Amino acid sequence: MSFLEMSRRAALKTGLAATALTSLPGILMGQEVASPRKKRIKQSACRWPYRNIPLDDFCAAGAQIGLFGVDLLQPEEYEVPRRHGLICTMGYAGGGEIKDGINRLENHAAIEASFRKNIPLAAKAGVPNVISLAGSRAVVPDEQSARNTIAGLNRVKKIAEDNGVTICLELLNSKVDHPDYVADHTTWGVRVMQEVNSPNVKLLYDIYHMQIMEGDLIATIRANLAWIAHFHTGGVPGRHELDNTQEVQWDGVMRALVAGGFKGYVAHEFTPVRDPLTSLRQAVDLCDV
Repeated sequence: MSFLEMSRRAALKTGLAATALTSLPGILMGQEVASPRKKRIKQSACRWPYRNIPLDDFCAAGAQIGLFGVDLLQPEEYEVPRRHGLICTMGYAGGGEIKDGINRLENHAAIEASFRKNIPLAAKAGVPNVISLAGSRAVVPDEQSARNTIAGLNRVKKIAEDNGVTICLELLNSKVDHPDYVADHTTWGVRVMQEVNSPNVKLLYDIYHMQIMEGDLIATIRANLAWIAHFHTGGVPGRHELDNTQEVQWDGVMRALVAGGFKGYVAHEFTPVRDPLTSLRQAVDLCDV
């Protein structure tokens, strides 16, 4: 065998060995190596399921996992994610409560005052969205609730428009978690959005809640994506990890969002029953389509 042939074989073996090393599934020298993310879905995580982790620590972990931000922070917390290269993707700003919301006329003045104070703070911190909640139908029936909610959102929409922040009215289920919540179907929420007709007032479509109430997720999202600014996740049933014990095909839903040109954020809002940060990483992996 010639020296040249021996050298070629040695080089081939070395190249194969290098290829094998680089193809190991995320493990190198005992350390986990994160695969580059596609980031076609801008993922976030809601704060409350991880409230036992200090916020700074949670933001640092989220940055390593590949999150864009953290959802559902109070105004005094808006700036914290920025220390870790993230943002608060949705903030609390005084937009009503689940049982006592914007569907009651007597709440409109207080909601307006809170938004006038907090939406400029959100804008300053780069927070793109603030949450609003409709309220209970036990207090105000559906039709009157819709009219009152339209009136309330019309009253505050210019605050959002002037500050470049989007007010997101959340859709929740009234079957399992929030009995009598009035914004429990997409059609109700879309009707309100169409009447308000502002680029800065949209729906927060919680996939967990709408799977319980309606199912037919992908077709519903496709038909109404123009009225939706933000999404939440959570396994059905139970609101736990996004895994093969759940009935939603999460990667399929995410592909529908990409195909529809969705540019907003998808925030994970499940309560982990295993190691919380491992579960969050796995959810981010699944939804990174």
